[in-house]
This record gives sequence, C-alpha cells and structure tokens, in this order.
Amino acid sequence: MRARRSSSVPADQGLVCKVASLLLQYPDDRLYAVLDDVTAALEQVEPARREPLLDVVRWLREQGPSATAEHHVDTFDMTRRCSPYLTYYRYGDTRQRGMALLAFKHTYRQSGWEAAGEELPDYLPAVLEFAAVAPDGAGHRLLVAHRAGLELLRLALHEEGSPYAAVLDVVCAGMPGLSNRQTADVRRLAADGPPKEDVGLDPVGSEPFAPPEFLGMEAGQR
Repeated sequence: MRARRSSSVPADQGLVCKVASLLLQYPDDRLYAVLDDVTAALEQVEPARREPLLDVVRWLREQGPSATAEHHVDTFDMTRRCSPYLTYYRYGDTRQRGMALLAFKHTYRQSGWEAAGEELPDYLPAVLEFAAVAPDGAGHRLLVAHRAGLELLRLALHEEGSPYAAVLDVVCAGMPGLSNRQTADVRRLAADGPPKEDVGLDPVGSEPFAPPEFLGMEAGQR
C-alpha cells in the first residue's frame, strides 16, 4: 500500500491512530489481550485502510508473542533507521532535540493529556495515541510537523520487510502528502542521517539513512 496524498483528515483517522498506536507497541501480553477489540474496532474503518491493519493483527496472532517480540526489538531497537522516536530523525542526539522533546511535553500539557509509561514524549505510539484523542487536531499537527521522520520510518520498514510498514502506510495515507520542503528534508536525511553533535555518540557509518531509491524521487513524488 502506498501512502497517498490527502487534503483533509479522514473521518476515521482518529480510530486509525488509536489502532496504530496499539499495533506499534511492544507486543506483550497486554497487546495480545486486546487484539479481539482491535479487530472489532477496525470494522468502523474504510476497507482500504482496514485490511492492511487486519493483516498486521493476523501476523501478530500467527507468529505469537515470542516471535513478534523478537521482531519488534530487532526492528525498532537494533535498527537505527527504524527509530520510533520522531525527533531523532530531525535532530539526532543533539542539544536541539532536548528542546523539541520539551515542545512535545508542552503540547500534551496544553491539551491536559499525559503519556503513560516511561518512554520519551516523541515515542510514536504515544504520539499516535495523543492524535487519537487530542482536541482541535493538536495531535494531527504534531504528526504533520514530523512528516519527514514518519516518511523515513515508513521507507525503512519497507526496506526491512517488516509487517509494521503497513501501519505507517495507513497512518501516512490519512495525512497531507509530502510538501516540496519535506521531500527535500527526507532526501537530505536519507543521504546524511540525523545531525551529529554530542560527545560519545556512536559514529555514523557511510550507509544511507533511507532506501537509496528514495534519493532519486522527484519532489512530491509517491
């Protein structure tokens, strides 16, 4: 499924974000306990967006907790290009990232929302959960502000052959397409990776940060 351009937020985008938040979390017993509820909730999503998410649910069931947990760790914890932390793509581990994380916290606080758990505020499942419930589109705007990072993650998951790529496809399909500036940001980050600044940061190799085929994309192309 290709991420499409969308000029408005689909009516079911909030529910899609809620389901995506659950499906991208570490697949522990709590996730498996709600898969029936997830399947039932997806009946309210249009078929073109429902089926890819149902495929992920089926994969979770077929593989079981142990195999999917191993895949989740290998994908999101061991693969730098598949970071689930949105500010990492734009700021790496530089000091600027600290300010960006504070901006996430401020947005949450203004909406009276607090992320559960101990993850950083830019953790994608948390941002998606916020987007599902935030008033006045505040969560949607956070996702749009980090659209380049979402696109890099989407591309990287496809290159890894991960079933989780379908979740990003559906989320991104309900958002505006990449602007020319965002496309340029993705191309730059794909080639160079995130900024580097802090002492002790693991050296970044010469491998591109996203699939090399993206580097030839024309501005705005999908």
